[in-house]
Amino acid sequence: MGQIFPRNANLLARLSIFAAVLLIVELTLILTVYFRSNYYRQINVAIQQPVPYSHQLHAGTLGIDCRYCHVSVDKSYFANIPATETCMTCHSQIRTGSTKLTVVRDSYATGQPVSWQKVNRVPSFVYFNHSIHINKGVGCSECHGKVTEMPVVWQPQAFFMGFCLNCHRNPENFLRPRDQVFNLNYIHPANQVELGQKLVQEYGVMPKTQLQNCWVCHR
Repeated sequence: MGQIFPRNANLLARLSIFAAVLLIVELTLILTVYFRSNYYRQINVAIQQPVPYSHQLHAGTLGIDCRYCHVSVDKSYFANIPATETCMTCHSQIRTGSTKLTVVRDSYATGQPVSWQKVNRVPSFVYFNHSIHINKGVGCSECHGKVTEMPVVWQPQAFFMGFCLNCHRNPENFLRPRDQVFNLNYIHPANQVELGQKLVQEYGVMPKTQLQNCWVCHR
């Protein structure tokens, strides 16, 4: 019986299998890098909103406290988006004819909420409680950055596990007095570690071994 396959058939088969495995590995790496990239997660990308709201103006220039709009941030696991009535508290008297506020006025008149776009995101499998962090002395700017400098707000960093663990492993490096939590211009002092260790005790922060347990964030 004559030879059906050429002598190099086995070599070609091996090379084909190797190339297929290599292609799968490359695609996996490319997709992994893409889905972890700042581009995919829209880090440092200003999110356009239906109303041109400026944190730089309201929180920075005017000095409005975070809690005026985000009223539940120190009481609930989530930071609420302000109701239209909150906006109209001022804008029923200020800039009443501004075309930029048409969406707000229409929302107030019809009762339909403004479709604000979510900016800061954590994965769905992560449990995050705003009130715990606020009441333990974690400042807003630690995660949200200098919103007083953002005319259109953006997410300044990806909330990867490493970012969270960096604080959970060494909370004394990041805590501040509770009366400074909403101070977006706060600068950690030179004796931050000493101050932080004192605040860890004063605020009853979990031991580091517990803060690094999986169940703290994955429930």
